Parts: sequence; C-alpha cells; structure tokens
Amino acid sequence: MRTSTRSSPRIADGGCRVGGSAHPAAGTLVGVDQRLIDLLRSDLDAAGYTVERVRGLWGETAEAALHRSNRVVAIRSLDERRRTAGVEPIATLATLFVLGVAVEADDATRALPSLGLDGAVALGLVGLSDDGSVAPAIDLRPYAWVDANGSGAWWIASDLGELALGHELGEEHVLGVGGASMTLSGIILPERIGTALDLGTGCGIQALHLSRIADHVVATDISERALELAALNARLNGIDSIEFRHGSMFEPVAGERFDRIVSNPPFVITPRAEGVPSYEYRDGGLVGDALVESVFLEVARHLTPGGVAQFLGNWEYRDGADGLDRVAGWVERSPEPVDAWVIEREVQDPAEYAETWIRDGGTRLGTPEFERLAGAWLDDFAARAVTGVGFGYVLLRRSDPSTPLRRYERLHGQAGSNAAGLGAHLAVCLLTHDWQVALDDDQLLGERVILAGDVTEERHYWPGDEDPTAMTLRQGGGLARSVGIDTGLAGLVGACDGELTLGAIIDAIAQLVEVDAAELRAELIPRVRALLDDGILLPSS
Repeated sequence: MRTSTRSSPRIADGGCRVGGSAHPAAGTLVGVDQRLIDLLRSDLDAAGYTVERVRGLWGETAEAALHRSNRVVAIRSLDERRRTAGVEPIATLATLFVLGVAVEADDATRALPSLGLDGAVALGLVGLSDDGSVAPAIDLRPYAWVDANGSGAWWIASDLGELALGHELGEEHVLGVGGASMTLSGIILPERIGTALDLGTGCGIQALHLSRIADHVVATDISERALELAALNARLNGIDSIEFRHGSMFEPVAGERFDRIVSNPPFVITPRAEGVPSYEYRDGGLVGDALVESVFLEVARHLTPGGVAQFLGNWEYRDGADGLDRVAGWVERSPEPVDAWVIEREVQDPAEYAETWIRDGGTRLGTPEFERLAGAWLDDFAARAVTGVGFGYVLLRRSDPSTPLRRYERLHGQAGSNAAGLGAHLAVCLLTHDWQVALDDDQLLGERVILAGDVTEERHYWPGDEDPTAMTLRQGGGLARSVGIDTGLAGLVGACDGELTLGAIIDAIAQLVEVDAAELRAELIPRVRALLDDGILLPSS
C-alpha cells in the first residue's frame, strides 16, 4: 500500500479486476469466470493440498531448508518420491506452486483435471513454456491457522518470490503470508464485531481472518495487483463478506467508521533516493517513520466508540529521542481520544535494519548492489541522526477521555513467542483492566480474584536456607511475563482462589507476619492492579 494514488484498476494477465470508484459487491470478482475458481477449488480439494500433506512430501529437514530459502532438499525429496511412488497430483501442485519449478504438461493436467491447462492459464496460475512444460505464474499454497474461535485452512495466492523468479523482486510484488502476517493475525482480538477494515490488504490474509469475526469487511490497497489476488483468495476460499476498494491509506473509506481496523502497513523505513527500490507491499513513500505516524494520527477518525485498531509498525530512535517516547507523542496528538497499548518487540541498529530489508528484496549480501543500497540506507539514517529502529505491536481503542489506558512496553525477545494465541490474551487483559479501573481501592478490596491457570511460581534458595532468596511468577501463555514477588505478594497470590476477598486475604497476611494491615493494603493494591492488567490475576466471575 502506497500513499499516492494511481489510475483506475485494470485487468492484469489472468487476474481479476477490483475497484475503481465503483466498488464491486462483496465477494464479486470482475473479469474472471467464477466457474474456473470453483473448478480450481475442487481440484485442490481432491488432491488433498493441505499444509500437513505438503510438508509430508519432503519432511522436516527440507521444510526447514525452505525457510532458509533453500529448495534443493525438497526438490531432491520429491524426485526420490516420484521414482518410488510415481507422480502424485499433490506433488505436482507443490512443485509448481510452492517450490516454483516447472512440470510436465501431462502431470499438470492430471493435477488439475477439472480446471485443465486452459483454465489454469486463464486464471493466471501458470504459463506454457516453449519446450511444452508448464511454469508457475503465481505462488499458491495451503495455509493453516488456529485461533480463539477454532481452526481451519485456506489456500493463499501471491506473487512468486525471488527463489522461483531467480532475481530480485519487482516493485509491485504482492507478498504472501510471512512472519509479520502471522504475527498480526495472531494478535487480532477475537470478539464478534459488525464491521472491520483491513488497511493495505496485500494478498488479503488479514481480511480473511477478519471475516471470521466481522459481519462485513472492507479491504483496501493502492496496489491493483494486490486487490486482484486478495479477491481471488476470498473467492477461492468461499468467503463473500469482503468488499475490496482501491486507493491510498484512508481515502477509500473517507467518512466511515469501523469496529475494528487491522493493518500491516508499508512501515519499512526506506531511503527516498534515486536507485533505491520502493516496494508496494512494504514502502509507504514517506521519509523515515512518517507513514506509521500518519496511521497513529488518522486511525481514530475511523473507529466507532470502543472500536479497536491493531497494527504493526516501526519507529525511529533518534539522537536524544527515545522511540517509544516519540510514539507516545503521536498518541497524545490523536484528534480523538484513544487508549494506547504499544509493545516493542525488538530494536535493530541501522546497519542490521538495512541488511534485513535489502535482503528481503532479494539482493544478496556481499554483492556490489547490496553495498550500494546499504550505503543509501545508512546515509538516510545519518541524515536524521537515527540510532536504532523499534518494531512492535500497536493497539489503539477509541475511548472515554477520563480514564485513558497508556501502556508502552519493551518486551524484547519475549513478545511474539506466543503470537498465535495472543489476541485472546490481549482481549482478557483489556477486559480486566476496564473492570479494575472502574473500582476505587476500597471497592477492589471487596472483590474476589483468581490466579490465571497458566501462571506458576518459581522459588530459588541458597543451599541450606529455609527462606527463598528470589520468587518469580511466570506466565505460561500470553506475553510470557516474569514478575518478581516478595513474601507478602506471594502469600496474596497463593490465596487467590476466589473464596476470600482481597481485603480479607491482606488482613490475614498482615496478622500472620505482624505488620499494619492498612500499610500492607497500600503496598499491595497497586501491585494487584498491575497483575490484573497483565492477566496474571483475573476477576473470579
């Protein structure tokens, strides 16, 4: 998704057209025979084209190599399988659309018996080579997911990667499901909602996930090619609740509000210099982190009361300016009041950041082109005195201005390890926060709370000592937090089984250790509130 607009959409070779100012009806694909998509789905089903079966074709070693952009092991495994078991339709599909390798025309015909080669060409899935072989034109692979509402599987089409292309990506490349995509889908709050917006939909993966919880989804992108593939993915997977719109940023939804906004925006900080590629799927066309700043400043205008925006982003650390402090400044400048919860997952130094994204575009380390681009990146960072770049998750909620939530956390190397189920955890934390902030201290002392089921206590002792030298609460799920505790808090947490009120528990501890009950209450209540915010303690009902 870019920040500039372009001409009205056109039909790409074999693609489906979406958009312009006359938005198609939900789930409608313009310019593609719907019957062909149904035939493709039938063939993929018949072949058993699933994540589990594809991985079973070549095994764990080859799968790990593929994640390192090495397909040699998988190709050799499939060659051996063909010698022993013949050519199976699923092996042909995986060779074509996962490994990006051409196959014999007869094998392709057997793998797509309903659709046929003519249908596959018409859909833009394959091309016919001069030697009679069939070459992939897109990446089309199975994708499986598990979330708070269940599990399932889809097929996701995207553009071929550099491994299949054999060269750097084009600037209009449409990315498939990657690590960032799975991270974002994992943090989506799971509650049922009415309307949702996927801002910068790309291949459409977030719009598909939103369709599981929203009655109606609007998916936007500046890339015509992205909208074509996203619409194809929706139709291929039988999802008709998504409306696709072409345009930059919030322009296609001017004046509209949504219960949920999700975005994996083009947040990558790219030099605005001649000769530096600008990829539609990741580059916003602005200097530094200005694109992410613009999302912070605009998104609240498009949220319903209580509506939530969730997105990923980068923010710069500049000489004398902390990255999260800059983010906090963006929140305070929001034109409408919002709650803010920002989790910084990591910080990269300028050289590491440049290397990450230059290689992401397909340029290999150690080549003259890599060194030229690295120089451009480092010059760009030096011009703004950038010392590091933070990456993380953002949750903004249109809120009551009297009780704003402000959480800016650094959970480096920790946040994201449980991203697949993080959305449900974040939802629990928000509900628990809202519950406890509505109670003053006296009211909270009259409540009963329980310890979350995934929390354990760890104690460390010096040899021969009866009393522990350190005690820690460890969260098994969610954000996997570790919280140091002392004897008083350990005693309170250990008694939180929903039977006694917090006040009764604290009074009992005070009597046991012979301290003033009022002083112990004043000490423990703020810490109890923090544990409630973290989802370590929960309301008993």
